[in-house]
Amino acid sequence: MATARRDTLLELQARAQAKWADEKTFEVTAPRDGSKPPKFFGNFPYPYMNGMLHLGHAFSLSKLEFASAYHRLNGDEVLFPFAFHCTGMPIKASADKIKNEIAKFGNPPQFPVIDEAAAAAAAAEKAAEKAADAKNADPTKFVAKKSKAQAKAGTAAYQWEIMKASGIEDSEIPPFADSYHWLDYFPPLAKRDVTSMGCQVDWRRSFITTDKNPFYDSFVRWQFNTLRKIGKVIKAKRMAVFSPLDGQPCADHDRASGEGVGVQEYTLIKMAVYPECLVGELAALAGKKVFLAAATLRPETMYGQTNCWVLPDGDYGAFQMADGDVLVVCDRAARNLSYQEHTSAPGEVNKLLGFKGTALMGCAVKSPLAVLERIYCLPMMTILMGKGTGVVTSVPSDSPDDFMALGDLKAKPALRQKFGVLDEWVLPFDVVPCVHIPEFGDACAPVVCEQLKIKSQNEKVKLEEAKHRTYLKGFTDGIMLLGAFKGEPVKVVKPKIKDMLIAEGSALVYSEPEKVVMSRSGDECVVALTDQWYLEYGEEAWRARADRCLASMNTYHPEARRAFEHTLGWLRQWACSRSFGLGTRVPWDPQYLIESLSDSTVYMAYYTVAHLLQRGDMYGASPGPVGPEALTDEVWDAAFLGVALPASSTFPAALLDEMKAEFNFWYPFDLRVSGKDLIQNHLTFAIYNHTAIWEGDESKWPKSFRTNGHLLLNGEKMSKSTGNFKTLKQTIEEYSADAMRFALADAGDTIEDANFVDETANAAILRMTKELVWIEEMLSETAKGNLRTTAEEHPFADRVFANAINTAIEAAREHFENMMFREALKSGYYDLQSARDAYRLMCGGDAGMRADLAAHYVDVSTLLLAPFCPHTCEHVWSTLLGRPGTVTKAGFPVGDAPDKVLTAASKYLDEMVSTIRKGIAKAVAPPKKKGPGPPPAAKTCHCVNVFISAQFGGWQEVCLGILAETFDAAAGTFPPVAEILDAVKGSSLAAQADFKNVMKMVMPFIKFKMDETGVVGAGALSLRLVFDEAAILTENMGYILRVCGLQALGVFSAAAKGSEVEAAIAGGIKADQATPGAPGMHYVVAASDDPDLSKMSL
Repeated sequence: MATARRDTLLELQARAQAKWADEKTFEVTAPRDGSKPPKFFGNFPYPYMNGMLHLGHAFSLSKLEFASAYHRLNGDEVLFPFAFHCTGMPIKASADKIKNEIAKFGNPPQFPVIDEAAAAAAAAEKAAEKAADAKNADPTKFVAKKSKAQAKAGTAAYQWEIMKASGIEDSEIPPFADSYHWLDYFPPLAKRDVTSMGCQVDWRRSFITTDKNPFYDSFVRWQFNTLRKIGKVIKAKRMAVFSPLDGQPCADHDRASGEGVGVQEYTLIKMAVYPECLVGELAALAGKKVFLAAATLRPETMYGQTNCWVLPDGDYGAFQMADGDVLVVCDRAARNLSYQEHTSAPGEVNKLLGFKGTALMGCAVKSPLAVLERIYCLPMMTILMGKGTGVVTSVPSDSPDDFMALGDLKAKPALRQKFGVLDEWVLPFDVVPCVHIPEFGDACAPVVCEQLKIKSQNEKVKLEEAKHRTYLKGFTDGIMLLGAFKGEPVKVVKPKIKDMLIAEGSALVYSEPEKVVMSRSGDECVVALTDQWYLEYGEEAWRARADRCLASMNTYHPEARRAFEHTLGWLRQWACSRSFGLGTRVPWDPQYLIESLSDSTVYMAYYTVAHLLQRGDMYGASPGPVGPEALTDEVWDAAFLGVALPASSTFPAALLDEMKAEFNFWYPFDLRVSGKDLIQNHLTFAIYNHTAIWEGDESKWPKSFRTNGHLLLNGEKMSKSTGNFKTLKQTIEEYSADAMRFALADAGDTIEDANFVDETANAAILRMTKELVWIEEMLSETAKGNLRTTAEEHPFADRVFANAINTAIEAAREHFENMMFREALKSGYYDLQSARDAYRLMCGGDAGMRADLAAHYVDVSTLLLAPFCPHTCEHVWSTLLGRPGTVTKAGFPVGDAPDKVLTAASKYLDEMVSTIRKGIAKAVAPPKKKGPGPPPAAKTCHCVNVFISAQFGGWQEVCLGILAETFDAAAGTFPPVAEILDAVKGSSLAAQADFKNVMKMVMPFIKFKMDETGVVGAGALSLRLVFDEAAILTENMGYILRVCGLQALGVFSAAAKGSEVEAAIAGGIKADQATPGAPGMHYVVAASDDPDLSKMSL
């Protein structure tokens, strides 16, 4: 592919960036005199520094970049800072992997060959497990979708391979075994790429996180001391997803997979095994208290148990607990239990015996609450050993699966024989009703299975439907039929029954991850009862402030607001400390680190003062006005909370004044841009932390969050494993920053996934370079005096083009304000360029354009494109136009209010030209040749007669009258369409014989007129058009004749009499049926060799 055009843009990019760097264009300082000029402070979640920035980062970042560029162009003081996140597990885990791979496989490592067939089989098994998980999910719980990190993960099995895939040479990889090398390596590369993108960042305010930067470390310590002081940080024991290998909770950012997965809590029912059953394979357990332990979400239904289920081929074990009881569960469940204070020590599993599920078949148990004294262990083939304990309670009155499985065993002797099931274990046991649901009666499962005509336990789809019909109804509408809570609602007594079972020792609380979670250390996580520091998210008063903050914020999309509201609804205490990784130590308990989602919630405030403390050194290592030790909590309180410093403080007063001036000018931030996947944690945490630290000053709370979906690449998910992936650096080198930015703006504005299209980026290269050539030519021709300077030749075209420029300015501004960048690009670039091209056509070419309008177009089009493609626009503004300063601060263009009537007239003219062209083509098309003989003679049309109606009449007049009567001019609104149609049906039209046919035309006419009213105002409801059709056609007759290839155009009143009307009628044209805006057209056609055609008189 030829790259000359791309290389031109890259050259302009380098020049513009050098100019901005030399002139410090994007460095901004808050006023020191207390003044408050318009300002805009936008920020973006600092990216994690365990790799190169990619196109997905650039998409989210572009939203902030375009918004900041717009506000800077608009004359606002703009702060756009950028920093780098290094806190947490991922870097440390990856560094340890490098270290371990070198130790195990050498340097450079020689990895074993992967069996691709086995890997494919494992992937297929994992996909099947995922599908099964979806079918068996608790329908009352919200389940997060696959995380962005998972979606982008490649297939590399080793960290060394991941580093090589990122373009790092073998010789460069060994130093990455040191965690801090990552902090030295990746942030400068990220800064390079963001700068190459043309982002208008004040880099003086850049920083990295962790204790490697002592200034930021001090800020985070202040944040947490403040939160603790106001009671938002507590220490408690809570269940948390936990990595045994790392020895600490595993939060979202610490996970290789399972982001968003939470804790699923069960009630573990202890079903006591009768001693006489401890024989055969179970004989070693004789004399012990043995329980089959079943995990259930519905303890209130335990009254209705008829049996329990196990998987015949499943692997089970007998595990001794700390209290001496022996629980029969699967190994995975035992591992979870060992971290929940049920075994003698955390992580210690005492497995007495291992066996298959067949060893438990026919085992008799006594189950808590069960009406039946003795129930038996039976086979069920659909048990998932990856969920619960592998032992399942059976309540056929309320579980469709249990009802059909028990029914199959009863009805099929061969099935009982296959698994060695004796008749007395099954046949005597009938449904035991325990919950009444008004819609289904005393036993919902049999009723729903009958309704759905389910015949077997193998009808999975129908059983899933039956489960969804009964599960929620049982909770919301169910009434207890048995036990101590008989007659009470299930939703009231469910927790009471659970607590009762636990209190009497018949059950335990058992938890496990909702799905498989893998830590970045490669460890499968468990749920552990951990004693650690928590943020009290969800606390009533704090939640109320968070709700109030969200209500005052702009979220730009209603879907985003609903997602925030949902998160605030479920979010509770959050473990904020870790034992492993990088970061800031908990100030009052330094054995712990503050985790990565907790040190990144109010750091936007640190941007306002970072340049004063770090002097542009992102690591905080260069000497500044004070050392980090001078930044006590009292200093931070003074800078950010307005608290007076103690009289004994030696902190420089002038520096503190500067810090306060910066913070108070820039805060609150006006915009935070992010991917929508951070709503469920980071962004909601930011709301909580701001409303806590600035509880007494709501003016410092965030003003808006703008979230977007993920970025597709050419319609497919970005994925390293498929090769459909681009780093930011690669993309800029391939297309140039401006062409990439253009395609990012065009990719999409909604909260749904957007699409970066290579073809759009390549087309942008062509369009921009062609436009540069045109601008240079126009400037040259203007300088030579070759462009028109008078208004007489094309007055209508001039007015329309000037109006189109005004329209583009107004529309682009509105779209920029609403962060609808694709629409801003359409209005300010595509539509404006199309208007320029139409103007050239109307004027007969470039030379026919009016010089001052052409120059105005160049100015406006450059400024409207500048937020998207600043490098190219800087070249036009500074080099080609010779303007002083920089295009980035040149001022958003100002225009007159668009003339909506003129816009409508211009649209009418365009449509008439199109109609005439199509009509001519149809009129001269030869008829199909029939039979032998010469083909029909060719025909030509050099004349068109147009018959115009002055005003609406008939049914249209009635409809316009109704619309005019019902239009609220003050509000600019109509009543509902249904009311308008009712008025039409109640009008004089109803008496007409063809009323049914008329009504078919009424609806589109009414809709058209309502839409037109929204554009041009109440004038659209007049019986006449808002412009003069005849005048438009007459004024532009020369243009119409030229572009339609005509010699004559006749414009007549449809009510007129004369030879032209008679000729039209003779030609089958009903001139009297013309309506305003839809004239009758007569195409005068003759043989192409007719000598008199050119002399035709109109």
